[in-house]
Amino acid sequence: MELWTNPMCSKSRSAEQILTEKGIPFTVRRYLDDPPTREELAAVMAKLPDPASIARPGTEGDILDQLSRDPSLIERPIAINGDRAVVARPPERVIEVL
Repeated sequence: MELWTNPMCSKSRSAEQILTEKGIPFTVRRYLDDPPTREELAAVMAKLPDPASIARPGTEGDILDQLSRDPSLIERPIAINGDRAVVARPPERVIEVL
C-alpha cells in the first residue's frame, strides 16, 4: 500500500497511525516534496470510487493540470492499494482499500 501524505496534515498523520497500529505495511509519499506527474494523478483518479474527491472544492477546469502544477490542491491522505484507491477523509477510510 502507498499513502500519499502531507506531514502537516492531521488526517495524514492519523491514517499513518491507523495503518501502523494494525501492522499493515505501507510506503509514504510526501506528495508536496515528490509531486505526482499528471499521468500518476490520472492513474490514481481512475482507481478512486469518486474521482472528483482528489481535488479540493473549488478546483475548476482541467483538474489534472491544476493538481500537477500545484500539489497543495490534492486532498489527503490518499491510500492506494493495487487497483483501488481512496481519499481517506476521515482517516479510517484507509482500511477500505485493504
